[in-house]
Amino acid sequence: MSDREAVIPPGMEAVYEKIRYSPAVKVGNTIYVSGQIGRNSAMQLIEPREAQIVQAFENLKQVLETAGASMRDVVDLTTFHTDLRDLPLFMQVRDRYFDSDPLPAWTAIGAHMLCGSPGYIIEIKAVAVLSK
Repeated sequence: MSDREAVIPPGMEAVYEKIRYSPAVKVGNTIYVSGQIGRNSAMQLIEPREAQIVQAFENLKQVLETAGASMRDVVDLTTFHTDLRDLPLFMQVRDRYFDSDPLPAWTAIGAHMLCGSPGYIIEIKAVAVLSK
């Protein structure tokens, strides 16, 4: 098996140290990004809805960049939504981050609650593959 490397961007150390998971794990040229939510580096929920979605994408982008990747390297995107009626807004924001071909595969899933806390509306999980 390839060597595994935890990817921990600056400001996300508490996720690894206190909550005990890696924001991402890099295995060879593949990066598995844990679900990113709309919270800032102080672990505070961002509101309103659009700002929370933007923050989740910014967190994803930060994790990818720390791993040496970009949004263009994402091949698979899984999103969890507490209200699927937010999909049009989510897709508008998503399209700001994924604006060139080929677009990643995408699965959207409805979820009752995210992170065990009320207020979170989106979680974004991704797999990225770096060019060899």
